[in-house]
Amino acid sequence: MKKLFELLLPALLLVACYSPEPFEAESVESASSGKSDIGTVFPVNTQKQICNPSVSQDTANYPAAMLWLNFGGTLKVTPSDSGFTTSGVIQHDRLTISDTSGKVLWYMMRDTAAGECQFQDPEWSTHADYAVALRAYDLDGKKACENLDYGIFAVRMSDSKRFWFYDKNIIETASPHLWVSPDASVDESAADSTVEGFFGTDKVRLTYVDGDDKIVFVDFANGGLDKAKTLARPSGKSGWSIDAPMISPDGNFIVYNVLENPTTWEAYIQELSANSSPVKIERGQNSLSEPAQPHWFAYNGRLFVMWTEFPQGSQMLNKNDLTQESVQDGSVGRTVMREVRLNAGAPSDLAVEWVGDVREIASIPMIGGRSPDGRFLATGTNYGYLLELP
Repeated sequence: MKKLFELLLPALLLVACYSPEPFEAESVESASSGKSDIGTVFPVNTQKQICNPSVSQDTANYPAAMLWLNFGGTLKVTPSDSGFTTSGVIQHDRLTISDTSGKVLWYMMRDTAAGECQFQDPEWSTHADYAVALRAYDLDGKKACENLDYGIFAVRMSDSKRFWFYDKNIIETASPHLWVSPDASVDESAADSTVEGFFGTDKVRLTYVDGDDKIVFVDFANGGLDKAKTLARPSGKSGWSIDAPMISPDGNFIVYNVLENPTTWEAYIQELSANSSPVKIERGQNSLSEPAQPHWFAYNGRLFVMWTEFPQGSQMLNKNDLTQESVQDGSVGRTVMREVRLNAGAPSDLAVEWVGDVREIASIPMIGGRSPDGRFLATGTNYGYLLELP
């Protein structure tokens, strides 16, 4: 596992914080929100590095907010209680949701008493009350946390309870995502130890990347872990690394990147079926790059794929202060979306139907998705921001 990780690391230094090296920024002014033609940009953990940005999917309980992972040192947020420390912080020791004011709305600390070392790859699920993430522990039981193995768990935001899909033998770059039926309703008397009890439905789907660099699909309404399937890889991409498969709102498709190196990537849509073929998202004539960090966005009965574009030769990260109007002209990247219709069960040439042209959402790179109400975009790696659209 460690050897595989070292081989893949250069291509996977993306949204997830797989490298322990902190980002050393150039001198910048003390950040505050910046309002301009693109909207209002709010710093998250002001000018301190974060990663794994995931915009809030719960606009009622966590409005104008995002889920993220911290680096070590000092955190520039307003704690909700004394349990959330802001100094002497250990890298990836908590999951945090904070809003545009910098206030911590929700958090989960690692359980050191249970041997937990760190979190990795947190992502809000398609259901407002659930997120999914990795948890690491030391295989040798040492507090130094040097020989790590990972498990995948879901967390229910409303009560911070966890459900374990796997407690071990998961790679650090698994980037899991979770789909939960939107009509799920938890029975408080049900056992949290079962999928149906914890989620209020067995209509739950999980994707992640395994040690063979293949996407694994688990459908808990049809066999669960015992009948997990691996999906076909894009042809001609042997040696390219798969990153961040995201499940569509209807639970039938995923969108993801494959990377040859930190500056060369492509994006694909694929049905969650053992016999499906990946469908490439073609680069547009006026695109800055191939699509990076694609996400789904559903609004008023319509479905979109949104993604980020970076200048040719750039990596999928931002080292600029996005509150400054001087970089809000697309020169450091932009965020776009395009409407799509999906046809589950259709031949691959009919499975994905594009509607209209690519439209620019923001002339800055925002890689952490769009809130269900359409108002906010999120980003991180290296600096974190929330953008309130005009």
